[in-house]
Amino acid sequence: MTTLDVVEGDITRLDVDAIVNAANESLLGGGGVDGAIHRAAGPDLLAECRTLHGCKTGDAKITRGYRLTARHVIHTVGPVWHGGKQGEPALLASCYRRCLTVAQSHHLESIAFPAISTGIYGYPKQPAAEIAVREVKAHAGNIERVIFCCFDKATAELYRAVIARSG
Repeated sequence: MTTLDVVEGDITRLDVDAIVNAANESLLGGGGVDGAIHRAAGPDLLAECRTLHGCKTGDAKITRGYRLTARHVIHTVGPVWHGGKQGEPALLASCYRRCLTVAQSHHLESIAFPAISTGIYGYPKQPAAEIAVREVKAHAGNIERVIFCCFDKATAELYRAVIARSG
């Protein structure tokens, strides 16, 4: 059975098999979580990302963790929010499913997710949290621990409430 945890803090400091990077399609670094992960992992992460030739929205690709405590980084590209009428919910759900599939195919036991697409991409936090929790509960498979790593207290409380309501 998969354990779901919520932590408030810096995803780059978590000791897990993989952290998820809310990346852009180039996978070559950016702002927010993406920039923080690239800075913490060091230049070898960028070098490996260059070999991946980008990533489509809703998909995921894995790299080593380099200078991170996490052994791997699973990069996923969340949708930019355009009001929810351009397939954003399905694309966000796909991000979580693809990350979990990649983690399972690499026999990983623990994974930490940021709140994908809720930063500069503008996805509303409540529906994003509901999608995240639903998809993780449905698709975690043999992953033992899933952490939702939240940047602030309000987001962490939101995730805890969504998990509690989901049974």
